[in-house]
Amino acid sequence: MATLLYRLGRFSARRAWLVITVWIVVFALALVGYVIGHGALTTSVSIPGTATAKVADELAAKFPKASGGSGTVVFQTVDGSPFTAAQQSAIADALGSTAKLSGVRSTTDPFQTQAQLAKQTQQITAGRAQLDAGRKQLDQAQQQLDAAKAQARQAGTLARAQARFNAQQQAIDDNRAKLDQQSTTLETSATLVEMAAEIRMVSKDNSTALASVLFTTGTFNTPKSVKDAVIDHLSGTKIDGVRVLFSHEIAQSIPDIGGIGEVAGLVIAAITLLIMLGTFVGAGMPLLNALVGVGIGVTGSLALSGTIDMLSVTPILGLMLGLAVGIDYSLFILNRHRMQLRDGVELHESIGLANGTSGNAVVFAGSTVLIALLALNVTGIPFLGLMGTVAAVCVAIAILIAITLTPAILSLVGMHIHPKRIRTRLGHLPARRVPMKPMSTVRAITTLVIGAGILIVIALPGLSMRLGLPDGSSEPVASSQYKAFKAVEQKFGAGINGPLLVVADLPQQATNDTLLAEEARIGKQIFAQDDVLAVAPIGASADNTMIAYQVVPKSGPTSKATEQLVRDLRDLSPLDGGVRLGIAGNASGNIDISEKLANVLPIYLAVVVGLSLVIMIFVFRSFLVPLTATIGFIMSVFAAFGGITAIFQWGWLASVFGVHDPGPILSFLPILQVGILFGLAMDYQLFLVSGMREAFAHGVPARLAVQRGVHAGRAVVTAAAIIMISVFSGFIFNSSAMIQSIGFGLAVGVLFDAFVVRMLLIPAAMHLLGRAAWWLPKWLDRILPNVDVEGAQLERSHPHPSHVYDETADAIARARAASTAVGAGRR
Repeated sequence: MATLLYRLGRFSARRAWLVITVWIVVFALALVGYVIGHGALTTSVSIPGTATAKVADELAAKFPKASGGSGTVVFQTVDGSPFTAAQQSAIADALGSTAKLSGVRSTTDPFQTQAQLAKQTQQITAGRAQLDAGRKQLDQAQQQLDAAKAQARQAGTLARAQARFNAQQQAIDDNRAKLDQQSTTLETSATLVEMAAEIRMVSKDNSTALASVLFTTGTFNTPKSVKDAVIDHLSGTKIDGVRVLFSHEIAQSIPDIGGIGEVAGLVIAAITLLIMLGTFVGAGMPLLNALVGVGIGVTGSLALSGTIDMLSVTPILGLMLGLAVGIDYSLFILNRHRMQLRDGVELHESIGLANGTSGNAVVFAGSTVLIALLALNVTGIPFLGLMGTVAAVCVAIAILIAITLTPAILSLVGMHIHPKRIRTRLGHLPARRVPMKPMSTVRAITTLVIGAGILIVIALPGLSMRLGLPDGSSEPVASSQYKAFKAVEQKFGAGINGPLLVVADLPQQATNDTLLAEEARIGKQIFAQDDVLAVAPIGASADNTMIAYQVVPKSGPTSKATEQLVRDLRDLSPLDGGVRLGIAGNASGNIDISEKLANVLPIYLAVVVGLSLVIMIFVFRSFLVPLTATIGFIMSVFAAFGGITAIFQWGWLASVFGVHDPGPILSFLPILQVGILFGLAMDYQLFLVSGMREAFAHGVPARLAVQRGVHAGRAVVTAAAIIMISVFSGFIFNSSAMIQSIGFGLAVGVLFDAFVVRMLLIPAAMHLLGRAAWWLPKWLDRILPNVDVEGAQLERSHPHPSHVYDETADAIARARAASTAVGAGRR
């Protein structure tokens, strides 16, 4: 591989304009594809096969009226005063015309619905009064009949009048039976009305009204264009003194990028490059390569969004990773090239060597990232697999650009990659100083204990991590969704923002006489559960084998209480009589998705870690180096989980990071965090430990090789980590809570892994292991192919002074160190 990359680097250097032209053409094709094929992105997260999805499918088959998606439109008076008659009429007209839009099944007039609810209560009260009056009349008729019987008995005419008396008694009994039946029906209806009493469409102060918009397809399947048409139509209908707000289900929020945070991240990355490289040309090259890479990767991926359902965060994840690794990978090759030029290596030879050594490490490091991302497809979760694939495409393009476009541009730049003060002295600069003695064992032990202890303490909050999906409270404060969520919570209660759809499957078809009784019987058992505020029957399927209910929790859609309610309702099934309950709705779907993701995380972790361990055994020809690398990764990723939980769930330092409503952690963040951070952690492991391996392969003692590897790689790895942290941190201040948490998680994960694990803990562990770190059974050593990730064979065939290990100098240094230690002991 090293030789192939050496040749590719020299070819790209000699044919620089050809390589550049090819990449320009690829970029143009990606742009054309985007213009032709891009479509709308979605913020709706769904997973087929969950309990919620199965209920939704059953509803679509048996009860289409209740299976369509829905969203809430909030009408609110600007000054908080009650709605006027004119305002109510204008709202009703606007909703009536909205119902005629394509993709909309129907809308509900909140004022008419509220009036009907009030009328139902009045009708029940009036019905009870009528029944009481009817019973009194029957009682009077019974008294009169009894009196007439007594008189006839005294007069001796009872026998002749018995037939008439029997007919009158039968009439009274029949009427009483009818009243009893009517009373039973009325009380059953009263029970249903009472259970739904807390569901209001108009607030008690008459300043806020909720209208439902029902779509012809499910919430997750309703096109964004349909929802946008509803927003445009109602927003365009100006009603004096009334503002219109749209719920999270209607006003999908597509995250914006290119804000001040993202720009600031790139500026910090540019400053870091400028400080490290000393020239604007050198600093601009990795940035240019990264921007070209993400331009191709993101636009190419978006070209498929017209035919594939793509989550809004998918291309942004590709953008994050493409920028970060694109800068870093080019920087690794560029830095190696600069050092070789400094030692007097000819330009094209240096480019080829840098591509064959550092470029080789880039390919293998990128391979671990690709494995981690593509392995997201084994989870069986479509949207997550697509996210991993898009990000992997962006990383793959970054690798290809690093090993082709970087050599081409380096050829054109020539010696100007160095500052002028160094260019004039190339080949005559003093030799680079290298460590002549290893770190002390006491320092290694101290570093290992303190560093591990810090990471463990930071990781502790992660033990209480709760997973969920964004709701209206996680939207930007200025957005319509957030305002709608808060208005509903304030005026109607938190549970109205996340109602559940409960479906009761009856063992046999209910008759018209028994259907109402079954609705009440089942409804009462649901209503008796903790945290249930209200239960309202929606209706029954055409064959009367399914009854649907709207269940409003007391708590919000992402609360622990609502999660427990969903579990309690599922555990309640089957009810007496063989009735089975199913739960659907956004809150239920969020719970199912979070649980599914949590269940596949261990499987995913096993696949990623297993494959990467195999690769690292090939690369480092060692068992213990991959093992220490993996243990270090686990510590850093759990520390990142702790930081995410403390800030985004507990609310620590929330104001600093712009977290306005702390809540559950994004359900697919942990699995993304594991995959991406594992790949990036192995990047730094390869670049640092390959330096140790390179020194060890050239004959340096094992513990001294650790110091030399750290010394050789620390500057570039530090710069690369700062750049990556800067890029990820730029997304922390994005308006989207999803992007915020992903950006923070990746930034703090790289921080812990690069500066604590790779720069401190791994060198300390490698020092303590000594030569044992490179142990490999002889039989395995014989059958493993030599991948030579550090390019030692290539360097031996293309030697220059920086590759030679000076055994004499090391021997003198060790003698001096021993003499100094003996002298210190005598004193």
